[in-house]
Amino acid sequence: MRALTWQGTHDVRVDSVPDPEIINPRDAILKITSTAICGSDLHLYDGVIPGVLPGDVLGHEFMGEVVETGKDSTLKKGQRVVVPFTISCGGCFHCKIQQYSACENSNPAEKQDMSATLYGHPMSALFGYSHLTGGYSGGQAEYARVPFSDVGPIVIPDHLDDDQVLFLSDILPTGWMAAENADIQPDDTVAVWGCGPVGLFSIQSAIVMGASKVIAIDHYPHRLELAKQMGAEVIDFRKTEVREALMEMSGGIGVDAVIDAVGMESHGFAVDNMLDMVKQTVGMGADRAAALKQAILAVRPGGRVSIPGVFGGMTDKFPLGALMEKGLKVNSGQTHVQRYTKPLLEKIEDGTLDTTWLISHRLPLEEAARGYKNFREQQDSWTKVILKPGMEKGAAA
Repeated sequence: MRALTWQGTHDVRVDSVPDPEIINPRDAILKITSTAICGSDLHLYDGVIPGVLPGDVLGHEFMGEVVETGKDSTLKKGQRVVVPFTISCGGCFHCKIQQYSACENSNPAEKQDMSATLYGHPMSALFGYSHLTGGYSGGQAEYARVPFSDVGPIVIPDHLDDDQVLFLSDILPTGWMAAENADIQPDDTVAVWGCGPVGLFSIQSAIVMGASKVIAIDHYPHRLELAKQMGAEVIDFRKTEVREALMEMSGGIGVDAVIDAVGMESHGFAVDNMLDMVKQTVGMGADRAAALKQAILAVRPGGRVSIPGVFGGMTDKFPLGALMEKGLKVNSGQTHVQRYTKPLLEKIEDGTLDTTWLISHRLPLEEAARGYKNFREQQDSWTKVILKPGMEKGAAA
């Protein structure tokens, strides 16, 4: 089959690789119909995530048609399913309390040491996201093996097309959980750093949850316009001093909750962030946390900090004193996708949520390398890229 493989920093290629096979009775094989490039994939593309090897198949946002099942799978051939990016067994302590992204069994034992050393506990497995998270092949391919297929995938009714539901795989539940982690109250003023896909869905979710004011912070005009169209007020951080603006927009008290939807590769001109950029470039591994630092300083005392943005290592000059002295509550983590897919599918069906406005480009799988390059370098106009296996090359939409 054809699949997108990682070959090095800023080097991804569509190659011929072996077809996936049933390995475990709970497995299923999907023929991929739609798969997306995620902002988290750019961390792999930029070479800042350890444990990625040449030839690894990328992609963790995908859906498709079931073409083969193991004997213990609950899926049936011909069903259309969306697959959560988190691989979860459904039976361990964490899965039983719906903390699916902390699954104890999905990451093979021989691959757990690195993350256990870094974080104190092994990470659970993710599709297409390095050997740190299990080394599973991803879904930017013609076919994919889905472990624990009786736990993860959600069956999609025929009256919904791929574009309406694909983002149930990751970014819609991630945005929803980010707003949930911010503990949105009806009178809240909420600030969201980053108007990429997760940030925009965090804004949408906070508004649906009833926040009285949502403020979006970014510097790309089109992304800020998308946030404004959803009902957010906007700040261009390159033109405005963010903390001063937030104090004014919150009546001088500070915002009630903040969401960092940027993560480890935040941009900014502060001295500490520029140093972090240098350290990342030379492999010293410092996460660039300028957005998170700014958010902690901007939120009011007693406020809430939600961190859906991905961080992978250490960060310098962290405002721990502000976190403690202001009495802030912090919620973070990889998304417990399986907890949210059913209720969010219902909100898509009843029209409460729409996600199709985010899609800017549809490309054949064979043009995935171009999609990555432009998604990274033209973030204002390439807001979300969908790859379609089987689409004729050159037939971009």
